[in-house]
Amino acid sequence: MQETVKDLKGHVALVTGASRGIGAAVALALAAAGASVAVNYRERADAAEAVVAKITASGGRAIAIAADVSQSADVTAMVGRVTEALGPIDILINNAGMAIVRGVDDLTEAEFDLTISVNLKSAFLCTQAVLPSMRARQWGRIVNISSGAARGAGAIGVHYNASKAGMEGLTRGYAARLVKQGITVNAVAPSLIETDMMAGRTELARNIPLGRMGQADEVAQSVLMVLGNAYMTGQTVLLNGGMAFI
Repeated sequence: MQETVKDLKGHVALVTGASRGIGAAVALALAAAGASVAVNYRERADAAEAVVAKITASGGRAIAIAADVSQSADVTAMVGRVTEALGPIDILINNAGMAIVRGVDDLTEAEFDLTISVNLKSAFLCTQAVLPSMRARQWGRIVNISSGAARGAGAIGVHYNASKAGMEGLTRGYAARLVKQGITVNAVAPSLIETDMMAGRTELARNIPLGRMGQADEVAQSVLMVLGNAYMTGQTVLLNGGMAFI
């Protein structure tokens, strides 16, 4: 862990959707590893400020920043404010997402469009916005939080499947085009993690060979692992307790 702490000192990370769950766990782990962290949120200001308070209480640097990352103007303004407060962003964790549970016959066009916008378009917008600072430094780390639903049926719906499969395609496309500029792009794909998104669905744990749901901290550990590997790019790391292998 000490090597990881040294590695991220002097770096600035933006974590989208970081007021709770996986995003909050990743933000706290990055701060513990020495990075300055921007905690993005859309609605839960108090929760985001609580994450920041935990970081600053431990001697870290962090800010909470409101933005709808599915909107380009919000993303541009957010990146400008983070840069002014903490410095140029060279670590991006695209975690913002939503999960509207719908069956095939109940899903509406508006719900499909919203899911793609929040889960996939946001990753595109945020990546485009931070690339100039990463290119200037000739160093960058982008990690997209995908899902096992990118390649399996999942428990949410076809719209969610499509958004996460698209995110992994985006990951590979950027990775191939940015690797010579010192920028790596990878995905971490958790399945059945014990967060608010899965509240009331603990019965799904019966499908997991390990016998339990995953924890947000375990996803954060995988993100740190990916950040620390300069030779790894265009890959997707699965966390599913043994449900599937690739």
